[in-house]
Amino acid sequence: MQLFTLGLNHNTAPLAIRERVVFQAERLKSALAELMLREPVGEAAILSTCNRTELYCVLGEPQAALDWLAGYHQVQTQELKPYLYTFPQGEAVRHAFRVASGLDSMVVGEPQILGQLKEAVRTAESAGTLGTLLNKLFQRSFAVAKEVRTNTGIGENVVSMAAAAVKLAARIFPSLSEQKVLLIGAGEMIELAATHFAAQQPRGMAVANRTLDRAEALAHRFNAESLELRDLPERLAEFDIVISCTASSLPIIGKGTMERIVRARRHQPVFMVDLAVPRDIEAEVATMDDVFLYTIDDLAATVREGIDARQSAVAQAEVIIDSQVGSFLRWMKTREMVPLIRQLRESAEESRLREVERAARMLARGDDPKAVLEALSHGLTNKLMHAPTEALNRGDGGDDSLKAAVARLYHLRTRD
Repeated sequence: MQLFTLGLNHNTAPLAIRERVVFQAERLKSALAELMLREPVGEAAILSTCNRTELYCVLGEPQAALDWLAGYHQVQTQELKPYLYTFPQGEAVRHAFRVASGLDSMVVGEPQILGQLKEAVRTAESAGTLGTLLNKLFQRSFAVAKEVRTNTGIGENVVSMAAAAVKLAARIFPSLSEQKVLLIGAGEMIELAATHFAAQQPRGMAVANRTLDRAEALAHRFNAESLELRDLPERLAEFDIVISCTASSLPIIGKGTMERIVRARRHQPVFMVDLAVPRDIEAEVATMDDVFLYTIDDLAATVREGIDARQSAVAQAEVIIDSQVGSFLRWMKTREMVPLIRQLRESAEESRLREVERAARMLARGDDPKAVLEALSHGLTNKLMHAPTEALNRGDGGDDSLKAAVARLYHLRTRD
């Protein structure tokens, strides 16, 4: 059984592929339980975000888990294969540390991924699929992320997706203060977008969500209006800027709806950003005149403009991660020896108990205590030395590796 990380992310797969293998939060525990039914899977956790879907597993070989991932989402394995990566052992450890530290994110240094990783761990714990190895890996990942953020400037000058959306909107409209903004969803990404757009003092803002209470709570913070999703068809035409990020498994705004909205707006431009995976807005909407639709991948170029300023911090972070990977691998190596060490101690304990019982019988029949102690010590010595002595004798003096191992174990100086 080995540690593996397998999956795909924004570096290896386009949005059209990533959205097909997203795990819905409410189904994650049952998915983990199903994965664990695979014969070679001993431990498992799933990290599923807009930028990545990754399985962290302890298993014999990774192909079964990859086949399960494809089958679960009803996608052909061959269709996913060009976009998938598989990291064994040390590479898996390094990847986990880089993900937690924000080095593998589309927005290098962004802090959201750490919270998403912690939530993935909580879900795996709740599902009962997190064992000693994965638990240790994730706890060490969190510690590495903290060290990286404390000792480097990785979190400085981060250009978020929300900030990139504001930047792109400013290219469409001469003044954002004259536009009305609609935010669809009420999660962390929408909250961040609300903060950035509110700073531009738009003409109006509204928050739409399936649950009105959550929409009202977020809207209240920004002096915005709150809507229910079912009201969108009647209200959508009022807004010049639409930012959407929900957990819906199907699009909530289609091309037909937008064709009607564009006519109602008399072809005034609409700027739309779809930050959801799977997408909230049908991809065909991007082909329409007067609609400027950007996906999370489209925003990547704008986000990358701020990366150069953080390159020295990235280099420092990689040094920290290198050191911590080595430390973790040494722990893993030590852990592999635990069963053998336990067996060795159990064998020694059995020998000790037998010799103590023999000494007790000698004392009970009145033997000299000094003679009993001598017999006890000789018996223990003979029992503990029997196996290495027998192995050396069987080697006929020609097994140099065995001789060296015994000398190292017992701190002996070998004589030629």
